[in-house]
Amino acid sequence: MTKLKTISDALAGLTDGMTIMVGGFLATGCPDALVDEIVRRGVGNLTLIANDTAMPDRGYGKLFASGQIKKVICSYMGLNPTSIAQKLEGTIDAELVPQGTLAERIRAGGSGLGGILTPTGVGTIVEEGKAKLEIGGRVYLVELPLRADFALINASVADHAGNLVYRKSARNFNPLMAMAADHVVAQAAKVQPIGEIDPDLVMTPGVVVDAVVEVN
Repeated sequence: MTKLKTISDALAGLTDGMTIMVGGFLATGCPDALVDEIVRRGVGNLTLIANDTAMPDRGYGKLFASGQIKKVICSYMGLNPTSIAQKLEGTIDAELVPQGTLAERIRAGGSGLGGILTPTGVGTIVEEGKAKLEIGGRVYLVELPLRADFALINASVADHAGNLVYRKSARNFNPLMAMAADHVVAQAAKVQPIGEIDPDLVMTPGVVVDAVVEVN
């Protein structure tokens, strides 16, 4: 059974108030077509989990420009003046997370873990409101896992079963996020019949992917 769908069908279940993860690093590796469809539909009040907030006219940065984000969990906002202004004005809530911690919290969410321990942020404002443990004379923060209703993924090649291959640095957060959401939608530049991708090259197995959209 093929998982290849139209973009509208693939995102039909995405509604106001949901939490979405979007792959990308300053929009590199971002599933632009999926983001554009969300902008077109006007789905709002969203919580976005992403590495950063991109730029106002690129990738998931467009979701800030269109006013569809209520909260962002990310590691960096510096290249998007729109998201920064919204944070300062209080129109969005922003949770800034050290980049490595963000990646590990997503990995924990995809692996079914109850959290992670990290020394990053101890003694800073990052530790406020968080549990701490001392192990071997060193203090660690307890960071909780992150999951989403939808993960929007960008792949270079997919097959009809949803197996995914990423291209170089465009891989970034995509494989982690594909493991940490209730519904995973991947866009790919090329979608092949089942069996044409060498199994050794598969980076995200189709068992965790719900829909594939071909975007040329």
